[in-house]
Amino acid sequence: MADRVYPAAKPPTDAVPTATNQAFPATKAQLYSNTRPAYRPQPHHRRRSRSRCCSCCLWIIFIILLQLVIAAIFGAVFYVLYRPHRPTFSVTALKLQTLNITTNNQLTSSFNLNITARNPNKKLVFFYNPIAVSIYSNDVDVADGVIPAFVHGKKNTTLLKAKISSSGKELESSEVSTLKADMKSKNGLPLRVRLDTRVRVKVFGLKTPKMGIRVKCDGIRVTSLPTAKAPATVSTSNAKCKVNLRQSFSYNR
Repeated sequence: MADRVYPAAKPPTDAVPTATNQAFPATKAQLYSNTRPAYRPQPHHRRRSRSRCCSCCLWIIFIILLQLVIAAIFGAVFYVLYRPHRPTFSVTALKLQTLNITTNNQLTSSFNLNITARNPNKKLVFFYNPIAVSIYSNDVDVADGVIPAFVHGKKNTTLLKAKISSSGKELESSEVSTLKADMKSKNGLPLRVRLDTRVRVKVFGLKTPKMGIRVKCDGIRVTSLPTAKAPATVSTSNAKCKVNLRQSFSYNR
């Protein structure tokens, strides 16, 4: 009996052929894995810009503080050398000539006002603009006028005179009621004098910028109104004036 010859077993199709002696083109992974350097992120420039901004801010703050220190030193030296004081004002006399309210709520008034201004400084000169003068009774404006501009010399006392009046000024009903009630009151009619102006100060041979100045004088009372037989009686013995310096102001109450 003849022996059967079986065909040789075929190699499995999924077997991986050995390629030790064959050269194939390298893949991208093989090319870049050995020759390309590793990625290293470059430092950003934001840190440098931030540090520069911080240094600039520090320098600005330092310069501002230095200027404040210099200004404080200059102010202290100026005060020690010149001893500046505010000017003072006082109501020397106030005469009421006319004060009438018509049936259609129109006010007519006339005052003669004397103001004494004093400059207590030995080395400062004040240059005043025209002074706006108003006389109030409570919150009612009863008369207005102007004092001309003047120069207030060193250690000088100046008497300022002005005629303050109102002609046919229309009042509100509430204002008329308040005025008539005060005119009949035993305590008298209260008055307040207000001065508004701007002033320059001459120092070191130079003039400073203009500053606003407001003077309020309270404590004035009309104890009797003027009649055809007798003038009005106005008391100024308790009048006190307060001076306020300000950069700017509006002509309000």
